[in-house]
Amino acid sequence: MAEDFAENHNVAAEHRDRLIAMIGTWYVEAGKYNVMPVDGSGLARMIGEKPLVAPPRDSYTYRPGTQSIPFFAAPRVLNRPHSITADVEIPAGGAEGVLLSQGTSAGGYSLFVKDGRLRYVHNYVGRAVYGVESDVVLQPGKHALRFEFEPTGPPDMTQGKGAPGRLQLYVDGTLTGNAEAPVTNPFVLNPGALTCGANPGSAITDDYASPFKFTGTIHSVTVDVSGKLIEDTEAELRMHMARQ
Repeated sequence: MAEDFAENHNVAAEHRDRLIAMIGTWYVEAGKYNVMPVDGSGLARMIGEKPLVAPPRDSYTYRPGTQSIPFFAAPRVLNRPHSITADVEIPAGGAEGVLLSQGTSAGGYSLFVKDGRLRYVHNYVGRAVYGVESDVVLQPGKHALRFEFEPTGPPDMTQGKGAPGRLQLYVDGTLTGNAEAPVTNPFVLNPGALTCGANPGSAITDDYASPFKFTGTIHSVTVDVSGKLIEDTEAELRMHMARQ
């Protein structure tokens, strides 16, 4: 180790007797602690269903100023319809900042306010960022700011691609933003802590610098994974026609 502290050189051939002894010791310890058989199903085990310490539920409510939630304790939103609704209060001078974020620049999503508009971005494994922006400026007062994700196709897990889907923004129940994400994160967000009111660590998007704490008042942010989404076909049609 003194001569090769970074272990750049393979010396197994020079010390074959020691190599064989180490291999034997490894299998003895593996059998002793019941880690056999060794296989390549690590990813399958990682994404498989785990025992729950509490009954499953469809709604999770968060508040600012609290600890970040680890990925495996946060709501499972990947590849499924879900909504995020923030009950906020915008002061007279306006407000900006993150309402809810999960992940980092290596992959994740963020619902935030910037330049007076509600925005959402989905960072696909650090390779691409897909987003949607509200077409209205938030006025002072209380608002229900909502994001919805509606899958438009199945995920392609073998290619590392999560479900494509529709990204929609609502302000007080009115559709104000509509866009498409051709691909989303497939399995996990790692690191994937969920935070209400800020984006600690590396920023999920270049649209802001971390932690970008919300400067208004967040009463609560609710994540719903029941699959119940707002249906407003007329508003969606108007949004599409406006782009023609």
